[in-house]
Amino acid sequence: MSTFDLSPPSDAQRQTLAAALSPEERRVLLSHGTEAPFCGVFLDNKREGVYVCRFCGLPLFRSNAKFDSGTGWPSFFAPFDEAHIGRVRDVSHGMLRVEIVCKRCSSHLGHVFPDGPPPTGERHCLNSVSLGFVGADEALPDPLQRDENPG
Repeated sequence: MSTFDLSPPSDAQRQTLAAALSPEERRVLLSHGTEAPFCGVFLDNKREGVYVCRFCGLPLFRSNAKFDSGTGWPSFFAPFDEAHIGRVRDVSHGMLRVEIVCKRCSSHLGHVFPDGPPPTGERHCLNSVSLGFVGADEALPDPLQRDENPG
């Protein structure tokens, strides 16, 4: 069970957060878009830390679960906490896939595939624009003002 508050943002919080997004962030996070491969800011990020939801700040993936999948998108073999990720059947574009969304705010993150490395065998393929990054020595963002920083 997560130590983070997974209740969704209020309508007012959602409107405030959405207003701060760029058009590309809105397209991907709120309209289930996909950024072009090999161009995301976090594709080659090697820093130690935590990847968080760009919309609500929920921790999603640790840097030590990141791997180079060769697909053009940041890929992870395991989430920060399985409770932080929602899985949704996606039949768009004539394919059967599993979309992954932020469990707290329902923002679109990417897709998960069963071709990742051990120990999970999963490849969580993410849009960089869906993520924020917090270095190992930095405080987690708190856009919902829930005072969730451990420590």
